[in-house]
Formats: sequence, structure tokens, C-alpha cells
Amino acid sequence: MSDKDLKNIALLIDADNTSPRGIDPVLTVMAELGQVNIKRAYGNFAKNNLAKWDKITHKYGIRPQQQFDLTAGKNATDMAMTIDAIDLLYQGKVDGFGIMSSDSDFTPLATRLRQDGLIVYGFGSKNKTPDAFKSACTRFIDIDALIAGASDEATPSKTLGEKSKSTIDEELVELLGTAWKAANRDEDGFAQMGEVGSLAGNRSSFDVRNYGFKRLSDLFQSMDQFKVERRENTLYVKRLR
Repeated sequence: MSDKDLKNIALLIDADNTSPRGIDPVLTVMAELGQVNIKRAYGNFAKNNLAKWDKITHKYGIRPQQQFDLTAGKNATDMAMTIDAIDLLYQGKVDGFGIMSSDSDFTPLATRLRQDGLIVYGFGSKNKTPDAFKSACTRFIDIDALIAGASDEATPSKTLGEKSKSTIDEELVELLGTAWKAANRDEDGFAQMGEVGSLAGNRSSFDVRNYGFKRLSDLFQSMDQFKVERRENTLYVKRLR
């Protein structure tokens, strides 16, 4: 792929509602979409709790956007991020967005960006982010899982089986099962794994990284409810129970 073919991606960071530890794994994920040429972090960096962003912004070439608190208990970060995102949208030079935040206030923004056909990846804490924002994004990825995954790579300690026990729940099984039912299946009940994954992604902000896995095949292979079969260079999956 040439430089001209690379899509232009913007990463907008709500520094008040996310961790700087997630920057490296988030940028790795965003590279799937294209070249992250716009990187901006918004917040009142005069606050002590945002002091760690100082070194991060320089290390990763992130442009800090200082937003002073105009009223006690309120901040201007949400509005500034939204205005900048809409400006970028109407300039027509951005092909996709990453929004790092666990704040539901960005739900209308994600919805609006997607209405123009742009891909929007959301990054936030799974247990803190409202479902509305998760669903509004093309993909919502648990930033805590990304950070943990990066840590596991540095000091490997978990097997796929151990991961599956702690991360896979009935809701995920039903999501993948419904996608499998909707997919084209052969006479033995097998469907192409890629199609099942796409259907699951269309129904929700499903992403295997939220469950501690890098590949869809690793996730399916860890689940007792499904059987995986390889045929030449293609993987197929069948629900067993």
C-alpha cells in the first residue's frame, strides 16, 4: 500500500476520562484503519491528575488542547472535542475517527460521524462506559483489556483457556450463536468464521480484543460451545450447544 492509499485517521482523546497508559495499544489498533495523522488530547492539564499526560503527548506526537474549567464541577472538554470533530468532518479530509473516552456525552457525535459513512472506534473502560456510546461506535474496544493484553505480551502468564474462563459470558455466546444462525451454513452446519464475525460486528460493537484475544479464531477455539474446522486456507465454525 502506498502513502497515497493510506486513509487519514483522527484520534481525539478525552484526557479527563481515559488513561494515558492506553495510548500505545490504541494507536496499534487504529493503525488497522490507516495512518493516524491527527492526534489531539483535550483537558485541563493544569490539574494534578492530568500531569502524566505531559510526557505522553511528547512521546507520541499528541497535540494537547488546553481546556480550562469555566465553571466549578464542569469542563469544556466535551464541547471542544465535538466542535473539532465536526470541523474535521466538514473539511472532508478524515476517513475515520478514534474517540478515547468513557463519557456518554460523545454518543451523538459518534452517531453523527457514522451517518456520513465514517468509521468510528470508541475506546473506554467497559464497566464505566454506557451502552449507548458503545453501540453508537462502529467498534467499541475496552481500553482496560487492551492495556492488560499489552502487559500479558510483556510477561506471558495466561493461556487461552484461562482467558476464556474469565472473559466469556452467556451474552457473548448468544451473540456469536445468533450470527452463526444468520450465516450461510453447509449441510454439516459449518459457516465461514469470517462471515460469522462480520455478522456479529454488524449487530453490536463486538471486538475480540474486549475478551483478551487477538484473533477471532483464538476466541472460537477457546469456547466449548463451538467447533472450529480448517479447510485449506479458510476457517469454518459450527455451534455445538
